[in-house]
Amino acid sequence: MRCGNIKATIWQNVGEKGPFFATTLSRPFKDQSGTWRNGTSFGLNDLNALMNIACEAKEWSIAHTLKG
Repeated sequence: MRCGNIKATIWQNVGEKGPFFATTLSRPFKDQSGTWRNGTSFGLNDLNALMNIACEAKEWSIAHTLKG
């Protein structure tokens, strides 16, 4: 999922108690050579999008956990 420049990737993992979800938050950017990278630091202008996408990822994870 995306919100502005911020991306949330949700991963399903399996633990001793069964499946669970983990979320990676990142900010895609191009480096000096033009290669896409994922940054994990966020500036002031990223924080609203970061909060929004974190809430969306939480809601998605809750909804899919309850279905399982």
